[in-house]
Amino acid sequence: MKTTLYLSILSLFVGNLFVQAQEIKEISKNDVLLKVRENNTSIKISEEEFNAAKADYKQTNAVFLPNITASHTGISTTNPLMAFGSKLNQGILTQNDFNPALLNNPTTTQNFATKIEVQQPLINVDGFFKRKAAKSKMEAMSLKTERTQDYLVFEVEKAYMQLQLAYKAVNVLEKALETANANKEMANNSFKQGYLQRADILNVDVRVTEIKNQLYTAKSNVQNASNYLSFLMNDKDFVVYKPSESLTISTLNIDDKSISENRSDIKAMHFASKAYEQMNKADKMAFLPRLNAFGSYEMYDNKVFQGNANGYLIGAKLSWDIFQGSKRFGKAQKSKAELEKSKLEYNQYISKSNLELNKVKRQLIDAKNKLELTSLAVEQSKESLRIRKNRFKEGLEKTSDLLQAETKFLQKQLEYNQTIFEYNFTQTYLEFLTKE
Repeated sequence: MKTTLYLSILSLFVGNLFVQAQEIKEISKNDVLLKVRENNTSIKISEEEFNAAKADYKQTNAVFLPNITASHTGISTTNPLMAFGSKLNQGILTQNDFNPALLNNPTTTQNFATKIEVQQPLINVDGFFKRKAAKSKMEAMSLKTERTQDYLVFEVEKAYMQLQLAYKAVNVLEKALETANANKEMANNSFKQGYLQRADILNVDVRVTEIKNQLYTAKSNVQNASNYLSFLMNDKDFVVYKPSESLTISTLNIDDKSISENRSDIKAMHFASKAYEQMNKADKMAFLPRLNAFGSYEMYDNKVFQGNANGYLIGAKLSWDIFQGSKRFGKAQKSKAELEKSKLEYNQYISKSNLELNKVKRQLIDAKNKLELTSLAVEQSKESLRIRKNRFKEGLEKTSDLLQAETKFLQKQLEYNQTIFEYNFTQTYLEFLTKE
């Protein structure tokens, strides 16, 4: 038992040194929120996802804008057809070039061609709907980014309350340790006077050690809560934070709280479903023909980067893929199934959100009732401890009864602070669920 006692005291001493070696920095909740909005990695990831969706939408500009390419090609050939055509494009044919011997066995001919091509879409119905789908996806990703920010505000609220709760526990346990040490001194005096036995003194010592261990755990919880805040703020410094505001009871009216379809994540699902609808229309419109215009301007010469001869070509092409081995039928069926699935998921999500809202409202009522009861229990246990302590001084109370009353008072204080946290957290969660 002595070995255990020594180890506990040693661990507490080392833990206190560890805490003291770190920087303790006071911080407000608004400061945390500001740094999270600026530096949080999840927000940055969400923003990059939006940028990717925005880039996909920009790619659909190809439905309206032309495709322009430029090339410079050089060849050297003795192929009869290519040699004759190259000279024809260069505009250097002579009467002698029609000699059958030269036509059949031409000399080595060089040709350099500079070509600028333009392809302009005119009618591409399925492309129009794909563009609408990309825009809906972009809007959904924008709303997802907004909801990510809302969620991180909620996480900051929770983490900051956890830090407040951890400091409350430290304060309660430090006061409990002072009380336990005072009781220990009083018990030692009674032992010296012969009113207590050695076993009673050992019980008091054990109680002091237990509180010290609890205090060490509470200080570890302060570090854990501080580290999580650092993670949310993407802060690499090893800092122990101290909240500038204490944990107090907050109030919220829940009568008019309901799930809104304007909530960013619900709207995001709506736009995602709309994107599936547009893709389904695009797959159906793929059966229609496409009309595209094209043109080119060409320059030819037998020397590199020259262009003594030139010409142009313009035209339009109406194309219709009549049958692709039933591939388009299957693709349209798949997009239709994905559309129906997205509608079902949307309705299920709203239903589940309402279910969660009703559950949280009941939890809030339960937490409020628990808060009143634990507050009363704290007062009752405090009075019980006061009475037993006075009786113990007069030798009318057992040591075990005093220790039991002391333990209960400590438990009720910690439970009361925990209930405040649960009550405030439930309200914060309710606001997060009903935020538009």
